[in-house]
Amino acid sequence: MKQIIKLLSVIIVSAMVSCNTAPETKSDSTTETAAPAGGQENVSDDVSQKDVAKVAVSSKDHTTLVAALKQAELVTALSNAGPFTVFAPTNAAFDKLPAGTVEGLMKDDKKENLQNILQYHVTLSALDATSFTEGQVLGMVNGDNVTVNIKDGKVMLNNSATIVASIKASNGIVHVIDGVLLPPAKK
Repeated sequence: MKQIIKLLSVIIVSAMVSCNTAPETKSDSTTETAAPAGGQENVSDDVSQKDVAKVAVSSKDHTTLVAALKQAELVTALSNAGPFTVFAPTNAAFDKLPAGTVEGLMKDDKKENLQNILQYHVTLSALDATSFTEGQVLGMVNGDNVTVNIKDGKVMLNNSATIVASIKASNGIVHVIDGVLLPPAKK
């Protein structure tokens, strides 16, 4: 009887060990697919509301702004969760700058200057145009401030750019403006 119990014990233990041992698998790194490069801006979604970056990209009136955002490497940042309020100058607004200004800022050695100017057009919140008040001061992403003025019912920024349209986005709001905001000179 002891021999039968020993034999059954060996059979049971062998069966348990063989059931718990998974076959060895090898990982072949050549068959793995790499994640797509880029950030949130590379997500293709034609159903959901556009983020602030995609609002600009889809506008024929903001091609200069989009080119500047790409050169300054800020598209990914504006594609993130936010919330953002973006004051988006039109192509015509950029055309008002002195000749050669935009072209000069688009050079690699001027990237920091371009980033500073573009970040002066963004604040971290989602502010509807109706929420602005006379004399309101907005802290911008670059660390400087913009002052809101209300003239004849129109919202102006630093008395130099007027909001001409507003577009809600999934991560904030885009206010189309008719001028480029230039940060104050550093002291």
